[in-house]
Amino acid sequence: MMSSPSAELISRGLEARREKRLADARHLFSAAVEHCRKANDKLLLAEALAGLGQIERDEGKAHGALKHFGEAVELLRKEGDGRRLAHTIRHVADIHREQGQPAKAAQCYEEALALYRGNEQTPALELANAIRGYALLMGDCGDAEEAKYLWYEAQALYEQAGVEAGVAESRSHIAFLLGR
Repeated sequence: MMSSPSAELISRGLEARREKRLADARHLFSAAVEHCRKANDKLLLAEALAGLGQIERDEGKAHGALKHFGEAVELLRKEGDGRRLAHTIRHVADIHREQGQPAKAAQCYEEALALYRGNEQTPALELANAIRGYALLMGDCGDAEEAKYLWYEAQALYEQAGVEAGVAESRSHIAFLLGR
């Protein structure tokens, strides 16, 4: 699928991350970033930066993760890749939620959801994952009605995508919110 040296580095970085070889993944994504900067390949650069952001997040380094994801968001805004932009913003939202920054997280989730919903090609799983994060945030913020509505929507999308773990999690949150 990918054929450029940068794309190959990214592919290998993703594989290393899946295998929990974070040091290798960091090295591969860093090399991809350097190569993409030299080649002026902004879309692959955004992907490599997001990979570095994920490594930082895996290691509990929110500040570094936000730095890398932030640069990726800027590039994707300029390049006009709405679906990748939505995915990257959703990761930023998740980090803000995990860091106890509900206002920043809500703003990011709302933007990501608007982008996803505005694209007919958005896979159900990507939309479900964004809704899931927003539902968690709404629950944390005490908006049980909004959280419940979002969990119902996420459940339907997880069912559509065939992701039983997502369906089960949605049902669990709905039951909790209904007081059962």
